[in-house]
Amino acid sequence: MITTQPESVTVFSVEDLVMSCEASGSPPPIFRWTKDGEEFDPGTDPELKVAENAGSFAFYTLSNTMDTLKQYQGKYVCYASNELGTAVSNEATLSTDGNEKKVSVKSEAGSSIVLKCNPPQSSMEPIIHWMDWKLHHIKLSKRVVVGKDGNLYFAYLTTEDSRNDYTCNVQYLATRTILAKEPITLTVAPSNSLLRNKRPQMMRPTGSHSVYHALRGQTMELECIVQGHPTPDVTWLRKDGELSESRTSKEMFDRRLHFTNISESDAGEYQCSANNSQGKLTHIYTVIVEAAPYWTKEPVSQLYAPGETVRLDCQADGIPTPTISWTINGIPLSGQRTLTSGGSLILNDVSFGDTAIYQCQASNKHGTIITNTNVYVIELPPQILSEDRNIYTFTEGQKASLECETFGSPKPKHDSPKYLFMSLFLFLFFTVHLILFHQTLIFFVDTEYVVEFEDQGLKDEHWEELKKVRGSEQHASLPLWPYMSYRFRVIAINEVGRSDPSKPSEIYNTPAEAPDNNPEDVRSESTNQNTLVVTWQEMDQRNFNGPNFRYMVLWRRAVGSGPYWHVNSTAAPPFVVNDVGNFSAFEIKVQAVNDIGEGPEPDPVIGYSGEDVPLDAPMNVGVVLINSTTIKASWAPVEKAKVRGHLLGYKESEETKVVETGPNEERRVISDLRPYSHYNLAMTVFNSKGEGPASETLEFKTHEGVPGPPTSLMLDSPSETEMTLHWTPPGQPNGVLIGYLLQYQRSDTNHQLYETQYIFNLDRHSHYRFYLRGRTTAGDGEPIMREGATTLDGAPPAFVNLSAGENAVNLSWVAKKRHRNVRFQIYYLNKKDGRNWKQSEKVNSSQSFYQLQGLTPGSQYLLHKNPLSSVQPSFATQGWFIGVVSAIVLLLLILLILCFIKRSKGGKYSVKDKEEGPMDSEARPMKDETFGEYSYLEEKRTTSQASLCEESKLCSQDNLDFNGSSAMTMELNIDESLVSQLSRPSEGTEVLHGVPDNSPLNPTTVSAATNGMPNSVTILD
Repeated sequence: MITTQPESVTVFSVEDLVMSCEASGSPPPIFRWTKDGEEFDPGTDPELKVAENAGSFAFYTLSNTMDTLKQYQGKYVCYASNELGTAVSNEATLSTDGNEKKVSVKSEAGSSIVLKCNPPQSSMEPIIHWMDWKLHHIKLSKRVVVGKDGNLYFAYLTTEDSRNDYTCNVQYLATRTILAKEPITLTVAPSNSLLRNKRPQMMRPTGSHSVYHALRGQTMELECIVQGHPTPDVTWLRKDGELSESRTSKEMFDRRLHFTNISESDAGEYQCSANNSQGKLTHIYTVIVEAAPYWTKEPVSQLYAPGETVRLDCQADGIPTPTISWTINGIPLSGQRTLTSGGSLILNDVSFGDTAIYQCQASNKHGTIITNTNVYVIELPPQILSEDRNIYTFTEGQKASLECETFGSPKPKHDSPKYLFMSLFLFLFFTVHLILFHQTLIFFVDTEYVVEFEDQGLKDEHWEELKKVRGSEQHASLPLWPYMSYRFRVIAINEVGRSDPSKPSEIYNTPAEAPDNNPEDVRSESTNQNTLVVTWQEMDQRNFNGPNFRYMVLWRRAVGSGPYWHVNSTAAPPFVVNDVGNFSAFEIKVQAVNDIGEGPEPDPVIGYSGEDVPLDAPMNVGVVLINSTTIKASWAPVEKAKVRGHLLGYKESEETKVVETGPNEERRVISDLRPYSHYNLAMTVFNSKGEGPASETLEFKTHEGVPGPPTSLMLDSPSETEMTLHWTPPGQPNGVLIGYLLQYQRSDTNHQLYETQYIFNLDRHSHYRFYLRGRTTAGDGEPIMREGATTLDGAPPAFVNLSAGENAVNLSWVAKKRHRNVRFQIYYLNKKDGRNWKQSEKVNSSQSFYQLQGLTPGSQYLLHKNPLSSVQPSFATQGWFIGVVSAIVLLLLILLILCFIKRSKGGKYSVKDKEEGPMDSEARPMKDETFGEYSYLEEKRTTSQASLCEESKLCSQDNLDFNGSSAMTMELNIDESLVSQLSRPSEGTEVLHGVPDNSPLNPTTVSAATNGMPNSVTILD
């Protein structure tokens, strides 16, 4: 049977020509080869050397020049034969790469062009890199892309494209080979005319329709490379369905649509659209998904007796449906053999001559698969393969399964076994008779033994369990570690408990052996640049298996180093390799070794040398504005070689905001930006070492948004039905303010919310909520809300408490809530002075307290108030009020003129009436505002004076009522020994002494609104 198939290879150097084949069999097989269907004996060719061992055959070239290798191009098949038959290998193709000539290309600016790579034909998929002579990648873009054929496509040329070192490098990962093609010289001459714009045209594929065949489970790429100026943009869609986002991706600047693990559901029509300012171009792709042959049922190798009928079932599937054919030892069928329509092979009445290796082959246009099956016709007497006297233990009620494995040709038949059951306590005792050859006794044992061991290499005494043995056994086969010193002891265990351990045995030393396993978790942990650090999980000392144990470390570059390994050994991890470059891929292996030999061949793992910061910045950074606070950023990924480390992601920086993305992302939605703001966007790629250079800064401005709430809103009430609003603009206008939205509602209940510019007829008894929003073209913003009520017209305090002192009197009152502040003066008259009334300074009703000083001790005084007119902005500015005032002024002017005329004519008037008798000052009012007298008839020393109206028969209903239509006068005795202090009232609103308060909310002056918007409004009745 073929165990290792020969592999197809493309020969780039003489070392690459190696063709090998391995097979197993008894007796060992003999190998032969065919080339292009004809017998080929590499041992007779003087240019080839053969390496043949038991079970393997290989040949390679002795030539030193590539020219001699062309004769070996062809398709090879390996045959492995022994006396039981012949196994056939898969077909392997050997091809060589030829020499090339230097190429020079000339063209004109504005033209499109293709630089050809022409990678050698190979069964391996190459990776194409276009580089310059310094091994720097040619900068790719939407204008300059690499096709699937390896060619370099220019949508249009510029003079900067001229250079003499366009080099196509072809990389084959399977053979770790990089083939550098001859450099191409490109000369771009300036155009004699202006660079003209061109509509899109297809470069690859050509025409308007293409058909692609894809194999199920593989990858596939649709390609859309276009020329044109300006460079066209390419978009993809599926015409007969939805494009799968999970299994499709766009690559090479959207010029390729990549499918992974393609299935039948991906079959259909796709469209590529190329657009620029000059026009639009479309190309239709019909994708047909087929499948190479694959096995659904393979024949099984088996022994047969002479005269039997053999049926070998062989079924395969694929698109198109594969055909099934059979060969015997590589030779077409003949004789008593039938091939069914389903592909099965039937051999009737087989004989010893039918012993052979049969090949089932399934083929369609996408390939051929082959499987080998052994048919061995032989006569053998029946044998029992199960061990004799096996002991089975079962509990009551458990299902018992007794195995009897037999062998023979023809296949032995089993007689039915007989069982004898006997119940005792909770256990089942039975004897099984296998009538075929012998009897096997099965019984239950309730005792077992535990074998323990002590490692003499350890300093401390420590016994460990090694194996448990059934109670019927008196010996045991123990699994031991090589190269160790043991002592053993045995302990018996039953349902009652454990016995004391036996006496330890003598020391037993196991012989040394080569290690039977290798360390696990082999990996690279390279942190420093230019170094490769290989580490692994250390093995248990018991697995050393021999003296002078060590680890053998093997490494080689994953690409381009050839088949040779670097080897070194160490006693413990880690192992450091220097001067290996930054972030280079290596195959690494760690093998356990001692003086006896090496452990099994380890599988290589991929590790990387130390990382360095990335070299390049992301390209083609773009921004799409979604709304006023959200954008979608996109970019082209940085080449893996320029990342110089494990790509951890990309960073997007807008001023002070940094957003990190995943390594496979090429777009990201960014939210929470400020509306109507300028931003600068830059991107970097980062790995564990840090960030690379930033991309070119991309400036953008977010759309207008709705504004934030105004910074402040203040209420002022000039009258009982008016409200004036003052505000400052929003701190975050988020655009150009074009106005404000004012809304209000009563706050005592869920009243309707009114939207208005003017508010009339406010209820003097109600409270209101006022909402103010800024407005931009994007809409109305967040509101600011204030609650308030109009201020009622004020009056001097109605009730005043008095407290007389030695030379002063304290007046106190309670100011009313929401009432406008009123200024007034206190007039006072010493009854001894007759008619000489005096007045206090101006007093505000909000003070709640005033002390009248400078009074004469022991004197009686008359007091009354005189309210001062309060200027009402809304009253004084009314037209009717101005008209009335103007008329009064005009009348006064006319009266003065008449008086002047009368005096100038010598007119006389009598003052006799005025001189008749003095008027009692106590009975004459001051400015016609008089009120009743109040005097202390009995002097009392008190610290405070009760209300003037209490227990006073002289107090009328208007006494001390400053809101009355007439002034109020009172008589007061001043006691020299009395000095009183007045406590402020505990009720009412907070009072600011001497400071008028024109609003319950204390409005302040604010600055004008921005953008010419008003920052105050008066709400009128």
